[in-house]
Amino acid sequence: MPEAPKVPIAASATHDYVIDHNRPDVNQNALEFIEDVTTNADEIQKRVLAEILSRSAHVEYLQRHGLNGRTDRETFKKVMPVVTYEDLQSDINRIANGDTSPILCGLPISEFLTSSGTSAGERKLMPTIEEELERRSLLYSLLMPVMDQFVPGLDKGKGMYFLFIKSEAKTPGGLVARPVLTSYYKSLHFKHRPYDPYTNYTSPNETILCPDSYQSMYSQLLCGLCQNKQVLRVGAVFASGFIRAIRFLEKHWSLLCNDIRTGAINPQITDPSVRDAVLRILKPDPELADFIESECTREAWQGIITRLWPNTKYIDVIVTGTMSQYIPTLDYYSNGLPLVCTMYASSECYFGLNLNPLCKPNEVSYTLIPTMAYFEFLPVHRNNGFTTSISVPKSLNEKEQQDLVDLVDVKLGQEYELVVTTYAGLYRYRVGDVLRVAGFKNKAPQFNFVCRKNVVLSIDSDKTDEVELQAAVKDAINHLVPFDASLIEYTSYADTTTIPGHYVLYWELRHDSTTPIPPSVFEDCCLTIEESLNSVYRQGRVSDKSIGPLEIKIVETGTFDKLMDYAISRGASINQYKTPRCVKFAPIVELLNSRVLSNYFSPKCPKWVPGHKQWCTQKQN
Repeated sequence: MPEAPKVPIAASATHDYVIDHNRPDVNQNALEFIEDVTTNADEIQKRVLAEILSRSAHVEYLQRHGLNGRTDRETFKKVMPVVTYEDLQSDINRIANGDTSPILCGLPISEFLTSSGTSAGERKLMPTIEEELERRSLLYSLLMPVMDQFVPGLDKGKGMYFLFIKSEAKTPGGLVARPVLTSYYKSLHFKHRPYDPYTNYTSPNETILCPDSYQSMYSQLLCGLCQNKQVLRVGAVFASGFIRAIRFLEKHWSLLCNDIRTGAINPQITDPSVRDAVLRILKPDPELADFIESECTREAWQGIITRLWPNTKYIDVIVTGTMSQYIPTLDYYSNGLPLVCTMYASSECYFGLNLNPLCKPNEVSYTLIPTMAYFEFLPVHRNNGFTTSISVPKSLNEKEQQDLVDLVDVKLGQEYELVVTTYAGLYRYRVGDVLRVAGFKNKAPQFNFVCRKNVVLSIDSDKTDEVELQAAVKDAINHLVPFDASLIEYTSYADTTTIPGHYVLYWELRHDSTTPIPPSVFEDCCLTIEESLNSVYRQGRVSDKSIGPLEIKIVETGTFDKLMDYAISRGASINQYKTPRCVKFAPIVELLNSRVLSNYFSPKCPKWVPGHKQWCTQKQN
């Protein structure tokens, strides 16, 4: 993830642990900050919790649970429940509807950050406050000092990052609701950042802030190509987003070359601010255009990144969790450049950073920075059996709530669900991420990201769980009833061999009638499933174009018996076996694909509008 301007954080609980940006050796100062906060992790965690609770002692939520102004860890663990989003939803809805009383936080809620996680099909709304921008900026400011230890000289060139804003809406009470990175890119912290060689991007702000995704992508690629010799690092937020940029280049390189050859921007780019910003960079360069054309017309695109941007040192993208499915594609396009995961963050909170950024993707671990929030950890255990699912209880008894583990007390090799208490009004909130302790930096643990709890399918920022998928399939199979057909069994697969990737469902049917089922019926099934999925998925299909049409593959009778036989041959217990609702293991996907009789795609995009269903939406300016 790209870094941000270096600004100090206003947090009295951690006033002994700040970065002095007036020092000439700011990089060394940042590294000393990391050393200090990880050495004194438990002391800082106590201070952070005490400050959060003292600043919000009068808020309704804490009073409701009987905290009575106490700020010590013991009382907090005893009286405050461990909660999920659904537990807070009524309070969040009150704020969204215009209640400005101190319900969750002592400071005013400045906006809502929309999570990629959903509740009842709609994006979760995470409250935030103005000072969180400073806290996020602090974490961003640590990234390049760490990176400079491994790849020096990055200040001598530029970063080509594909950064985009997404749709936003206003709540009935007038608060903006938008993704965390959209909030950041639109903030003064980003737009008015002072010049810094480490935040020197090929993309002008205007191209990043353009709400039209085609114009934004086109103009950012054009600027990146014009400055190709200056590019030392490339990236996007997610691996999927970076691959979409390369695929966009595959489709539109001839238009881009024409612009570079003539020094004039394509008339499809109509945003005046984007045109002005690009024309400050774009000059006629027939030699560069000829070079790009010769590379793009070669038969294979292997190594295209290092061919077009020859000085690139690494690719900065998230490739942990479900994004790991894109590693082979990135390796192909880059000739095996290092894949760097720099930081760990979410809409709820920014958590930590990777102190060994050139490690292999499967070895990435994040050091949680103790000043960001108060962290607790709920132990989780894997179920035995073929699906190796992770078991996390939905509700906790009193003893389990009190026995959550503090940051410095986690055990090496143990897996935990992350629980946070934030400055913005979340208390003992279950984030839903499962982490494994990989080691320690002084007293602060370092975690591998294992998975998102309960997620079975993900292509981009979408997260579809088993319950939601089951409900969508149940809606769809109603289309089969008039043909005396029923669904015997099904599973799913996130297919990223296509760009964009798409969901695939394998269906085994019982068909008792001689009347064939028309293809249009299966297409209706595809669309019904898409209409039934959450708003993040539908936005990916409609607005972001980051997810392709859903596909249903009809497989031969007996296919799922073959699947069970395969699982048992690999040691699964026949008594405990149940059909996995999502498959990833290549031999299983091959088995399923070898028995496909026919396949069908969703014929059009599902319905989607910005914001929650009950809100009046606003169009981006």
